[in-house]
Amino acid sequence: MSKLPNVTTSIFATMSKMATENNAINLAQGFPNFEVDDKLAQIVAALAQKEVHQYLPIAGYPPLLAKIAKLIFDSYQRKVLPETEILVTSGATQALFTTILALIKKDDEVIILDPSFDNYEAPTLLCNAKTIRVELNDDYSPNWERIEKAITPKTRMLIINSPHNPTGKIWKENDFQSLENLFEKYPNLLLLSDEVYEFISFEQKHSSIHSRKKIANRSIIVSSFGKSFHITGWRIGYLVAPEYLTKEIKKVHQYLVFCVNSLAQAAISDYLEVADVTKLGNFYQEKRDHFRALLQNSRFELLPCEGTYFQVVSYASISNENDVDFCKRLITEYGVAAIPISAFYADGKDQKLIRFCFAKDNKTLEEAAKRLCKV
Repeated sequence: MSKLPNVTTSIFATMSKMATENNAINLAQGFPNFEVDDKLAQIVAALAQKEVHQYLPIAGYPPLLAKIAKLIFDSYQRKVLPETEILVTSGATQALFTTILALIKKDDEVIILDPSFDNYEAPTLLCNAKTIRVELNDDYSPNWERIEKAITPKTRMLIINSPHNPTGKIWKENDFQSLENLFEKYPNLLLLSDEVYEFISFEQKHSSIHSRKKIANRSIIVSSFGKSFHITGWRIGYLVAPEYLTKEIKKVHQYLVFCVNSLAQAAISDYLEVADVTKLGNFYQEKRDHFRALLQNSRFELLPCEGTYFQVVSYASISNENDVDFCKRLITEYGVAAIPISAFYADGKDQKLIRFCFAKDNKTLEEAAKRLCKV
Protein backbone atom coordinates (compact mmCIF):
# COMPACT_ATOMS: atom_id res chain seq x y z
CA MET A 1 0.00 0.00 0.00
CA SER A 2 1.39 3.37 -1.00
CA LYS A 3 2.26 5.89 1.70
CA LEU A 4 1.71 8.66 -0.88
CA PRO A 5 -1.22 7.33 -2.93
CA ASN A 6 -2.04 10.68 -4.52
CA VAL A 7 1.51 11.54 -5.55
CA THR A 8 2.31 10.98 -9.21
CA THR A 9 5.02 12.24 -11.53
CA SER A 10 5.50 15.93 -10.84
CA ILE A 11 4.25 18.50 -13.33
CA PHE A 12 7.84 19.76 -13.62
CA ALA A 13 9.11 16.37 -14.76
CA THR A 14 6.14 15.93 -17.07
CA MET A 15 6.60 19.26 -18.84
CA SER A 16 10.37 18.90 -19.08
CA LYS A 17 9.98 15.43 -20.59
CA MET A 18 7.50 16.76 -23.13
CA ALA A 19 9.87 19.63 -23.92
CA THR A 20 12.67 17.17 -24.66
CA GLU A 21 10.45 14.92 -26.76
CA ASN A 22 9.20 17.87 -28.83
CA ASN A 23 12.51 19.74 -29.01
CA ALA A 24 10.83 22.68 -27.29
CA ILE A 25 12.44 25.54 -25.38
CA ASN A 26 12.14 24.63 -21.71
CA LEU A 27 10.93 27.62 -19.71
CA ALA A 28 9.10 25.24 -17.38
CA GLN A 29 11.55 23.86 -14.84
CA GLY A 30 13.38 26.44 -12.74
CA PHE A 31 17.00 26.06 -13.76
CA PRO A 32 19.40 28.45 -15.56
CA ASN A 33 20.91 27.49 -18.91
CA PHE A 34 23.93 29.78 -18.79
CA GLU A 35 27.43 29.07 -17.51
CA VAL A 36 28.41 29.34 -13.89
CA ASP A 37 30.84 32.05 -12.85
CA ASP A 38 34.27 31.21 -14.23
CA LYS A 39 35.77 32.00 -10.82
CA LEU A 40 33.72 29.18 -9.31
CA ALA A 41 34.73 26.78 -12.07
CA GLN A 42 38.39 27.58 -11.44
CA ILE A 43 37.96 27.04 -7.70
CA VAL A 44 36.43 23.61 -8.33
CA ALA A 45 39.23 22.62 -10.69
CA ALA A 46 41.88 23.60 -8.18
CA LEU A 47 40.16 21.92 -5.23
CA ALA A 48 39.71 18.69 -7.15
CA GLN A 49 43.47 18.19 -6.83
CA LYS A 50 43.38 18.60 -3.07
CA GLU A 51 42.28 16.46 -0.13
CA VAL A 52 38.62 17.45 0.00
CA HIS A 53 37.03 14.18 -1.04
CA GLN A 54 36.16 12.46 2.24
CA TYR A 55 33.35 12.75 4.77
CA LEU A 56 32.83 16.10 6.42
CA PRO A 57 31.16 16.81 9.77
CA ILE A 58 27.40 16.25 9.78
CA ALA A 59 26.56 19.96 10.10
CA GLY A 60 28.89 21.02 7.30
CA TYR A 61 32.43 22.07 6.39
CA PRO A 62 33.49 24.33 9.29
CA PRO A 63 34.96 27.09 7.08
CA LEU A 64 31.73 27.13 5.05
CA LEU A 65 29.61 27.35 8.21
CA ALA A 66 31.64 30.39 9.25
CA LYS A 67 31.18 31.96 5.79
CA ILE A 68 27.42 31.38 5.93
CA ALA A 69 27.27 33.07 9.33
CA LYS A 70 29.12 36.04 7.86
CA LEU A 71 26.80 36.13 4.84
CA ILE A 72 23.77 36.23 7.14
CA PHE A 73 25.28 38.98 9.25
CA ASP A 74 26.30 41.03 6.19
CA SER A 75 22.87 40.58 4.61
CA TYR A 76 20.56 40.83 7.62
CA GLN A 77 22.69 41.95 10.60
CA ARG A 78 21.82 38.76 12.45
CA LYS A 79 24.45 36.89 14.43
CA VAL A 80 24.13 33.12 14.27
CA LEU A 81 26.42 30.49 15.76
CA PRO A 82 28.08 28.45 13.00
CA GLU A 83 28.61 25.38 15.17
CA THR A 84 25.05 24.99 16.42
CA GLU A 85 22.59 27.06 14.35
CA ILE A 86 23.47 26.22 10.72
CA LEU A 87 23.11 22.97 8.78
CA VAL A 88 24.38 22.48 5.23
CA THR A 89 21.92 20.35 3.25
CA SER A 90 21.64 18.52 -0.06
CA GLY A 91 19.65 21.31 -1.59
CA ALA A 92 16.73 23.26 -0.17
CA THR A 93 14.43 20.30 -0.83
CA GLN A 94 16.34 18.14 1.64
CA ALA A 95 16.35 21.00 4.15
CA LEU A 96 12.56 21.24 3.92
CA PHE A 97 12.05 17.48 4.06
CA THR A 98 14.42 16.95 6.97
CA THR A 99 12.95 19.81 8.97
CA ILE A 100 9.40 18.54 8.63
CA LEU A 101 10.39 14.94 9.32
CA ALA A 102 12.24 15.99 12.46
CA LEU A 103 9.73 18.41 13.95
CA ILE A 104 6.29 17.20 12.86
CA LYS A 105 4.59 14.31 14.66
CA LYS A 106 1.62 12.10 13.91
CA ASP A 107 -1.67 14.03 13.81
CA ASP A 108 0.06 17.44 13.86
CA GLU A 109 -1.27 20.00 11.40
CA VAL A 110 0.89 22.03 9.01
CA ILE A 111 -0.51 25.12 7.29
CA ILE A 112 0.59 25.60 3.68
CA LEU A 113 -0.29 28.76 1.74
CA ASP A 114 -1.52 28.08 -1.80
CA PRO A 115 -0.31 28.36 -4.48
CA SER A 116 2.65 26.51 -3.03
CA PHE A 117 5.75 24.52 -3.94
CA ASP A 118 4.82 20.82 -4.07
CA ASN A 119 7.65 19.68 -1.77
CA TYR A 120 5.92 20.94 1.37
CA GLU A 121 3.14 18.39 1.47
CA ALA A 122 4.81 14.99 0.93
CA PRO A 123 7.08 15.01 4.01
CA THR A 124 4.13 16.15 6.13
CA LEU A 125 2.05 13.20 4.93
CA LEU A 126 4.95 10.82 5.56
CA CYS A 127 4.84 11.96 9.19
CA ASN A 128 1.17 10.87 9.34
CA ALA A 129 0.37 14.52 9.89
CA LYS A 130 -2.21 16.67 8.11
CA THR A 131 -1.70 19.53 5.69
CA ILE A 132 -4.09 22.47 5.90
CA ARG A 133 -4.09 24.42 2.64
CA VAL A 134 -5.00 28.10 2.91
CA GLU A 135 -5.30 30.22 -0.22
CA LEU A 136 -3.45 33.49 -0.55
CA ASN A 137 -5.33 36.61 -1.60
CA ASP A 138 -5.96 37.32 -5.27
CA ASP A 139 -2.78 39.45 -5.34
CA TYR A 140 -0.91 36.55 -3.63
CA SER A 141 -0.47 38.37 -0.34
CA PRO A 142 -1.26 36.35 2.81
CA ASN A 143 -4.83 36.43 4.07
CA TRP A 144 -4.31 36.63 7.81
CA GLU A 145 -7.97 36.15 8.70
CA ARG A 146 -8.07 32.87 6.78
CA ILE A 147 -4.73 31.77 8.20
CA GLU A 148 -5.78 32.35 11.80
CA LYS A 149 -9.10 30.59 11.27
CA ALA A 150 -7.13 27.54 10.08
CA ILE A 151 -5.16 27.28 13.34
CA THR A 152 -6.31 24.59 15.78
CA PRO A 153 -4.78 23.08 18.92
CA LYS A 154 -3.09 20.56 16.60
CA THR A 155 -1.38 23.18 14.43
CA ARG A 156 2.38 22.84 14.79
CA MET A 157 3.87 24.67 11.80
CA LEU A 158 3.21 27.40 9.26
CA ILE A 159 5.19 27.28 6.02
CA ILE A 160 5.81 30.55 4.18
CA ASN A 161 7.70 31.41 1.00
CA SER A 162 8.93 34.87 -0.02
CA PRO A 163 10.05 35.73 -2.68
CA HIS A 164 7.25 33.45 -3.78
CA ASN A 165 7.35 30.55 -6.18
CA PRO A 166 5.41 30.49 -8.49
CA THR A 167 4.09 34.09 -8.44
CA GLY A 168 7.14 36.26 -7.69
CA LYS A 169 5.31 38.01 -4.84
CA ILE A 170 7.33 39.55 -1.99
CA TRP A 171 5.82 40.08 1.44
CA LYS A 172 5.43 43.62 2.71
CA GLU A 173 6.20 45.00 6.17
CA ASN A 174 2.59 44.79 7.32
CA ASP A 175 2.58 41.08 6.45
CA PHE A 176 5.54 40.46 8.73
CA GLN A 177 3.92 42.47 11.50
CA SER A 178 0.78 40.35 11.15
CA LEU A 179 2.94 37.23 11.25
CA GLU A 180 4.58 38.38 14.47
CA ASN A 181 1.20 39.13 16.02
CA LEU A 182 -0.01 35.68 15.06
CA PHE A 183 2.99 33.98 16.63
CA GLU A 184 2.56 35.98 19.79
CA LYS A 185 -0.96 34.57 20.12
CA TYR A 186 0.09 30.97 19.39
CA PRO A 187 3.29 30.23 21.34
CA ASN A 188 3.55 26.58 20.22
CA LEU A 189 3.64 27.40 16.53
CA LEU A 190 6.83 26.94 14.49
CA LEU A 191 7.67 28.81 11.29
CA LEU A 192 9.35 27.23 8.27
CA SER A 193 10.44 30.06 5.97
CA ASP A 194 11.45 29.07 2.44
CA GLU A 195 13.75 31.88 1.27
CA VAL A 196 15.62 30.20 -1.58
CA TYR A 197 15.15 33.24 -3.84
CA GLU A 198 16.25 35.69 -1.13
CA PHE A 199 18.85 37.41 -3.31
CA ILE A 200 16.62 37.62 -6.39
CA SER A 201 14.39 40.61 -5.71
CA PHE A 202 13.83 43.73 -7.76
CA GLU A 203 12.18 47.08 -7.01
CA GLN A 204 10.99 45.90 -3.61
CA LYS A 205 13.80 44.20 -1.72
CA HIS A 206 13.37 40.93 0.11
CA SER A 207 12.75 41.02 3.86
CA SER A 208 13.96 37.97 5.73
CA ILE A 209 12.80 36.23 8.87
CA HIS A 210 16.46 36.63 9.89
CA SER A 211 15.55 40.27 10.57
CA ARG A 212 12.49 39.50 12.70
CA LYS A 213 13.85 39.18 16.22
CA LYS A 214 10.45 38.41 17.73
CA ILE A 215 10.07 35.13 15.86
CA ALA A 216 13.56 34.13 14.71
CA ASN A 217 13.95 31.84 17.72
CA ARG A 218 10.93 29.82 16.54
CA SER A 219 11.87 29.77 12.88
CA ILE A 220 13.70 27.51 10.46
CA ILE A 221 14.97 29.49 7.47
CA VAL A 222 15.91 27.63 4.29
CA SER A 223 18.33 29.00 1.67
CA SER A 224 19.80 27.68 -1.57
CA PHE A 225 23.27 28.07 -3.04
CA GLY A 226 21.89 26.33 -6.13
CA LYS A 227 19.49 29.21 -6.78
CA SER A 228 21.90 31.97 -5.74
CA PHE A 229 24.90 30.79 -7.76
CA HIS A 230 23.17 29.16 -10.78
CA ILE A 231 24.29 25.67 -9.72
CA THR A 232 20.99 23.85 -9.21
CA GLY A 233 22.57 20.51 -10.12
CA TRP A 234 24.98 20.71 -7.20
CA ARG A 235 22.04 20.20 -4.82
CA ILE A 236 23.43 22.26 -1.97
CA GLY A 237 21.64 24.60 0.41
CA TYR A 238 21.44 25.28 4.10
CA LEU A 239 19.06 25.99 6.92
CA VAL A 240 19.35 28.24 9.96
CA ALA A 241 17.48 27.67 13.21
CA PRO A 242 18.04 27.99 16.96
CA GLU A 243 20.05 25.17 18.53
CA TYR A 244 17.07 23.43 20.15
CA LEU A 245 15.61 22.92 16.66
CA THR A 246 18.80 22.19 14.70
CA LYS A 247 19.66 19.55 17.30
CA GLU A 248 16.53 17.63 16.31
CA ILE A 249 16.93 18.29 12.59
CA LYS A 250 20.49 16.97 12.61
CA LYS A 251 19.27 13.67 14.06
CA VAL A 252 17.28 13.05 10.89
CA HIS A 253 19.88 14.62 8.59
CA GLN A 254 22.57 12.15 9.62
CA TYR A 255 20.42 9.21 8.50
CA LEU A 256 19.33 10.79 5.23
CA VAL A 257 22.65 12.01 3.83
CA PHE A 258 25.07 12.05 6.82
CA CYS A 259 26.91 14.96 5.21
CA VAL A 260 26.81 16.94 1.99
CA ASN A 261 29.20 16.68 -0.99
CA SER A 262 32.62 17.69 0.30
CA LEU A 263 34.00 19.20 -2.91
CA ALA A 264 30.90 21.36 -3.36
CA GLN A 265 31.09 22.62 0.22
CA ALA A 266 34.78 23.49 -0.04
CA ALA A 267 34.26 25.21 -3.40
CA ILE A 268 31.39 27.36 -2.16
CA SER A 269 33.36 28.24 0.96
CA ASP A 270 36.16 29.61 -1.20
CA TYR A 271 33.74 31.20 -3.67
CA LEU A 272 32.03 33.20 -0.93
CA GLU A 273 35.31 35.09 -0.59
CA VAL A 274 34.80 36.62 -4.05
CA ALA A 275 31.07 36.32 -4.81
CA ASP A 276 28.79 39.34 -4.49
CA VAL A 277 25.18 38.29 -3.86
CA THR A 278 24.07 41.92 -3.83
CA LYS A 279 24.41 42.02 -7.62
CA LEU A 280 22.14 39.06 -8.22
CA GLY A 281 18.93 41.09 -8.14
CA ASN A 282 20.17 43.45 -10.84
CA PHE A 283 21.34 40.51 -12.96
CA TYR A 284 17.91 38.89 -12.95
CA GLN A 285 16.03 42.16 -13.18
CA GLU A 286 17.68 42.77 -16.53
CA LYS A 287 16.48 39.35 -17.67
CA ARG A 288 12.99 39.94 -16.30
CA ASP A 289 12.73 43.32 -18.04
CA HIS A 290 14.11 41.94 -21.30
CA PHE A 291 11.67 39.01 -21.29
CA ARG A 292 8.69 41.22 -20.40
CA ALA A 293 9.61 43.67 -23.17
CA LEU A 294 9.80 40.80 -25.66
CA LEU A 295 6.27 39.70 -24.70
CA GLN A 296 4.66 43.14 -24.85
CA ASN A 297 3.30 42.49 -28.32
CA SER A 298 2.01 39.02 -27.45
CA ARG A 299 -1.55 38.21 -26.41
CA PHE A 300 -0.43 37.14 -22.95
CA GLU A 301 -1.15 39.39 -19.96
CA LEU A 302 1.93 39.74 -17.76
CA LEU A 303 1.37 39.68 -14.01
CA PRO A 304 3.70 41.58 -11.63
CA CYS A 305 7.03 39.94 -10.83
CA GLU A 306 8.70 41.31 -7.69
CA GLY A 307 11.27 38.54 -7.18
CA THR A 308 12.40 35.01 -8.17
CA TYR A 309 13.20 34.18 -11.80
CA PHE A 310 9.63 33.32 -12.77
CA GLN A 311 7.11 35.28 -14.80
CA VAL A 312 3.42 34.43 -14.49
CA VAL A 313 1.15 35.28 -17.41
CA SER A 314 -2.55 34.97 -18.12
CA TYR A 315 -3.74 33.35 -21.36
CA ALA A 316 -7.43 34.02 -20.63
CA SER A 317 -7.79 36.18 -23.74
CA ILE A 318 -6.26 33.44 -25.87
CA SER A 319 -8.00 30.20 -24.90
CA ASN A 320 -10.64 28.63 -22.65
CA GLU A 321 -8.58 25.46 -22.24
CA ASN A 322 -7.56 24.38 -18.78
CA ASP A 323 -4.01 25.39 -17.96
CA VAL A 324 -2.54 21.88 -18.18
CA ASP A 325 -3.93 21.30 -21.67
CA PHE A 326 -2.86 24.78 -22.75
CA CYS A 327 0.70 24.12 -21.57
CA LYS A 328 0.80 20.81 -23.42
CA ARG A 329 -0.42 22.48 -26.61
CA LEU A 330 2.10 25.27 -26.13
CA ILE A 331 4.81 22.62 -26.29
CA THR A 332 3.51 20.60 -29.20
CA GLU A 333 2.33 23.49 -31.41
CA TYR A 334 4.64 26.35 -30.49
CA GLY A 335 7.72 24.70 -29.02
CA VAL A 336 7.79 26.40 -25.60
CA ALA A 337 7.32 24.68 -22.24
CA ALA A 338 5.69 26.37 -19.23
CA ILE A 339 4.17 25.26 -15.93
CA PRO A 340 0.42 25.49 -15.20
CA ILE A 341 -0.29 27.38 -11.97
CA SER A 342 -3.09 24.96 -11.04
CA ALA A 343 -0.34 22.47 -10.13
CA PHE A 344 0.51 24.66 -7.12
CA TYR A 345 -3.01 24.41 -5.62
CA ALA A 346 -4.35 21.51 -3.56
CA ASP A 347 -7.68 21.72 -5.40
CA GLY A 348 -6.14 22.32 -8.84
CA LYS A 349 -7.59 25.84 -9.04
CA ASP A 350 -7.41 26.96 -12.66
CA GLN A 351 -7.26 30.71 -13.33
CA LYS A 352 -5.80 30.44 -16.85
CA LEU A 353 -2.33 31.27 -15.55
CA ILE A 354 1.03 29.73 -16.47
CA ARG A 355 4.62 30.27 -15.30
CA PHE A 356 7.74 30.86 -17.39
CA CYS A 357 11.31 30.68 -16.09
CA PHE A 358 13.43 33.55 -17.42
CA ALA A 359 16.73 32.31 -15.96
CA LYS A 360 17.98 31.72 -19.48
CA ASP A 361 20.47 33.35 -21.80
CA ASN A 362 19.12 36.15 -23.99
CA LYS A 363 19.21 34.05 -27.15
CA THR A 364 16.91 31.49 -25.55
CA LEU A 365 14.53 34.15 -24.21
CA GLU A 366 14.37 35.90 -27.56
CA GLU A 367 13.59 32.72 -29.48
CA ALA A 368 11.00 31.67 -26.92
CA ALA A 369 9.33 35.09 -27.04
CA LYS A 370 9.31 34.99 -30.84
CA ARG A 371 7.35 31.75 -30.68
CA LEU A 372 5.05 32.97 -27.91
CA CYS A 373 4.15 36.08 -29.90
CA LYS A 374 2.68 33.74 -32.53
CA VAL A 375 0.22 32.21 -30.06
